[in-house]
Amino acid sequence: MEFLENDFEFVGEKHDIYVEEVLPVNSFWKDFFKRLKKNKGAIAGGICIIIIVLFAIIAPAVSPFEFDKIDTSIQSTSPNGTYLFGTDVLGRDLFVRVWSGTRISLFVALTAVIIDICFGMVYGLISGYFGGKVDNIMQRVQEIISSIPSLVILTLLLVIMKASLFTIILALMLTGWIGMARITRAQVLKIKEEEYVLASKTLGASHMFIIFKNVLPNIFGQLIIMSMFSIPNAIFYEAFLAFVGLGIPQPQASLGTLINDGFKTILITPYMVIIPVVVLAILMLSFNLLADGLRDAFDPTMKEA
Repeated sequence: MEFLENDFEFVGEKHDIYVEEVLPVNSFWKDFFKRLKKNKGAIAGGICIIIIVLFAIIAPAVSPFEFDKIDTSIQSTSPNGTYLFGTDVLGRDLFVRVWSGTRISLFVALTAVIIDICFGMVYGLISGYFGGKVDNIMQRVQEIISSIPSLVILTLLLVIMKASLFTIILALMLTGWIGMARITRAQVLKIKEEEYVLASKTLGASHMFIIFKNVLPNIFGQLIIMSMFSIPNAIFYEAFLAFVGLGIPQPQASLGTLINDGFKTILITPYMVIIPVVVLAILMLSFNLLADGLRDAFDPTMKEA
């Protein structure tokens, strides 16, 4: 078989064969947001959180009713055009009280989680990075604190201090940091043996430089995910404490106290318990969906594992 000169042709122009194609390089955060946008559950959860937060901020401010104004002439009024969520047994507008309670629940949870992140993160970084005796002592202290039930700690606090917003936040802070400390320590133990950390040590970098420049940026994604999962847990814990009567005192209200008040008359006025339960459920579900989406966006291989 004889091949002629024109039997074979280049695909495309000849001068394009040796032209290198430069592919766009996306940063980590650009890829992160791109993956997050594809997660419909996370987007829906984030939108619901934004809507609830806006209602919690704006609704009590623009409403003509006060959350603590008592009017017995309209007590236990069913939802209507004037009172969108109805009124409670004392004639207080539930629309204002529900969103005021949502604001308090969010404030308690976010404050406790932010403090837990700061303390738990620092505790886990020190324990995991230095290891040895430091790690052993810090872990024994952590185990002693975690062995005491949170409800016992809160009860003791209420015996010493009066029931207030500060007492609830303090109770959540005392034990809420333990989970963050454990996650941080586990990540540090894995990261500190990497080559770039060993290289920094060889070049004489200080411990503070290595912790905050080499270790912390590489575990920050896990800390964000952990904090997002901690928020609904803190909201539920605060609601549980309020439901059992250990919440903030009247006339203030959180979602837990509203559920507790509505549960007492659930057979007569079911809307008093259904409405705050629905708001609480949507809020917790939204945070969980958003946290799940953040986890997949930070580490897409985790979902494939």
